[in-house]
Amino acid sequence: MALQLYDKQFDSRLLLGTAAYPNPEVLRAAVRKAQPAMITVALRRQTASSAEHGQGLWGLLQELALPILPNTAGCLSVEEAVTTAQMAREVFETDWIKLELIGDDDTLQPDVFQLVQAADILIKAGFKVLPYCTEDLIVCRRLLDVGCQALMPWAAPIGTGLGPVHEYALHVLRERLPDIPLLVDAGLGLPSHAAKVMEWGFDGVLLNTAVSRSGYPVMMAEAFAQAVNAGRLAYEAEPVVPRHNAQASTPQVGQPFWHYPEYE
Repeated sequence: MALQLYDKQFDSRLLLGTAAYPNPEVLRAAVRKAQPAMITVALRRQTASSAEHGQGLWGLLQELALPILPNTAGCLSVEEAVTTAQMAREVFETDWIKLELIGDDDTLQPDVFQLVQAADILIKAGFKVLPYCTEDLIVCRRLLDVGCQALMPWAAPIGTGLGPVHEYALHVLRERLPDIPLLVDAGLGLPSHAAKVMEWGFDGVLLNTAVSRSGYPVMMAEAFAQAVNAGRLAYEAEPVVPRHNAQASTPQVGQPFWHYPEYE
C-alpha cells in the first residue's frame, strides 16, 4: 500500500536530504538510485549559496523532477520558522514544509513548545506541515491537535547515526497513534536501523547524513532504499511473535525412532 501524507500518495517510503554530498554528481546519482518519495532542501542553503552554486542546485532539483520538501533548518523562533516557510513556499512553489525549530545547539533537539505554535500558524496558512519532533507522545498529540496530519519523530539527535535510542518511547508512540503517518527523521546511521523502525510499523524514514557522509553515498542510498522496502514488507507480512521457549518447526509425529528408550 502506498504512503499517504495529507492528500497525496507516494510509491516510496524513503525521503532523502540533499545536504553535505561530496558534489552534485554524487547527489544526482544517489537520488536516482534511491528513488525517494521527496527530497528535502533547506531554503537557507539555497539563498546563502553563491549565485553559481545556487543556480546549479536549483537546476539539479528541476532535473531530478521529484517532489521537493523545503525545510526550516536553522530556525530558532516561531517568527523565524514561519517567515522561512513562507519564503520557501514562494521559492519552491509548494505548500509542503518540513518544520524544524531547534531549541538546543548541542543536541539539535526540537523546541517542542515553539514547534506547536509554529505548526498551528502554518497549518492555518494552508501549509502541509511535517514537523520534526521528539518521540514524546504528548507533544505529538498537541501537534495533531493543531492540525498536523503526519509527524516526524527523531530516532536520535541529528547526524549522530546512533539509530533508535529510545525504543520503548517509539513503540508507545506507534501503538498509541496507530492511524497517524509516522516517519522517523534523524539519527539513523545504518540500513538495519531503517529496517528495524519499518518492521515496528513506522510509515517511512527521512535520511541525509547517513547517506551523504558515508564513504560511498550512492551505494548507501541503494542500501537504505532496499532496507526500507524490506522492513515494510516484513511488517505487512506479520512476523511471528517472539517467545522464550523453543518450538519445533518440524512435526514430531511420524519421525523414526522418536523417543524410543533404546535410542536414548
